[in-house]
Amino acid sequence: KNMTEWEMYGTDYIDYWITAGNSPKDIMEQYTSVTGRVPKMPKNLLGLWQSKLRYRTPEEVLEVVEGYKQRGIQLSSIAIDYFHWPKQGEYRFDPDFWPEPEKLVKTLKEDYHVEPLISIWPTVQSDAYNYEQYLQGGYLIKVNRGVRMTMQIQGNTVFMDTTNPDARDYVWNLIKKNYKDIGIDYYWVDVAEPGYAVYDFENYRYHAGTAVESGNLYPNGYLKMVYDGNKDSNEAVVTLVRGAWAGAQKYGALAWSGDIDSSFEAFHNQVNSGLNMGMAGIPWWTTDIGGFHGGNPEDPEFRELMVRWFQYSTFSPILRMHGDRLPHSKPLSNSGGGSMPTGAPNEIWSYGSEAEFIMTNYVEIRERLKDYLTETMTEAHEYGYPIMRTLFYEFPEDEKAWEVDNTYMLGSDILVAPIMNYKERDRDVYLPSGENWRHLFTGEEYAGGATYSVAVPLEQIPVFIKTSASKRFEALGEYAKKDGE
Repeated sequence: KNMTEWEMYGTDYIDYWITAGNSPKDIMEQYTSVTGRVPKMPKNLLGLWQSKLRYRTPEEVLEVVEGYKQRGIQLSSIAIDYFHWPKQGEYRFDPDFWPEPEKLVKTLKEDYHVEPLISIWPTVQSDAYNYEQYLQGGYLIKVNRGVRMTMQIQGNTVFMDTTNPDARDYVWNLIKKNYKDIGIDYYWVDVAEPGYAVYDFENYRYHAGTAVESGNLYPNGYLKMVYDGNKDSNEAVVTLVRGAWAGAQKYGALAWSGDIDSSFEAFHNQVNSGLNMGMAGIPWWTTDIGGFHGGNPEDPEFRELMVRWFQYSTFSPILRMHGDRLPHSKPLSNSGGGSMPTGAPNEIWSYGSEAEFIMTNYVEIRERLKDYLTETMTEAHEYGYPIMRTLFYEFPEDEKAWEVDNTYMLGSDILVAPIMNYKERDRDVYLPSGENWRHLFTGEEYAGGATYSVAVPLEQIPVFIKTSASKRFEALGEYAKKDGE
């Protein structure tokens, strides 16, 4: 509004905006008023999401769900991962391995109250029954030179053009017929960057323009397809995706960090990545607990990684198990999805009795956080606020808070300091000024504006509650203290 001010501050205008009295909350609220805000997150999705690479039959899915039920754990969701289909681009269950999908969906939803999450890819195999329909309709991305082939996995594939409204309509009609109409409400749009075998962006053309000009719109188009197909139903749109662009949140994007390494080194990057995502206007964030690539459930270091990652994820927007564990099992057949491998078990009981005990207690903590998380999710929906918040977001007047990383606020009242090193049993934690803080597990009170060395036995991570808000968390605190003892 004032060119003199803009010329004075230039690219530091946001710094000026803050010094002029605009808090980080003001900036996020105004930014998301332009780019959009997430839908309302259903409360029943705030529990544990179970997944692995990959459940291959209904019997495997139901065995896992029953295992959780026998342990008294109510799952929110279980994922039916990639290659449950005969060919990419057909968007249907492979009848050789999933003969009665409608029956499975009904059993999951009615008998177990668990939502199935279905993986879909934007790839189309050249030998799919409907490949010619994609070609004739102009639904596939184009190339300037060479053969139109963009990825090879189980055959030659081409990506559908998510920037083309006609392509979105065609694919959604398949999804509706084969998934939505049998009761599936939630989708995992994988490889939605898209995941080219060769990142030769100057060679690819979309309906919206060249990939160089419009490539970042690709995941948003895929998300929009699912959103437009579901927005008139009674279910909120929540779609798992590893690629997103500005505005993806308004289509229900639940971003996760992709196929990362199963290591403490990779874990180090997750916390700040989630905070960056929230500050970019995309508040729904999750990770593959334990990382994706590798990890042997019998390895003591990996078991500890699973525990520490699970503890962190308990205090994140979505608590989600997933990964490609070792060793792999043999394929079931030589055709369709049966020819794909599957990883070792990835349930909370797959990592030994100690890890199972700790993770079960954190599932209970998560259950007791649901009301608070629902309130925080409502703030994200109404105002665009992140769920996980940098310390400076909540305490902009505290200069030290602007320097602290790998520590965050879950909503406005809970401070979390994840443990990201093997065999780490103490950690320094800065508690912002202007508040006193109560340790969730010990009940001990601390004054704000100082750094403390905090003990972190394997069953605990540093979690602090604002003393001014501690009354509302009394039940959670009593449970956590009992668990700690």
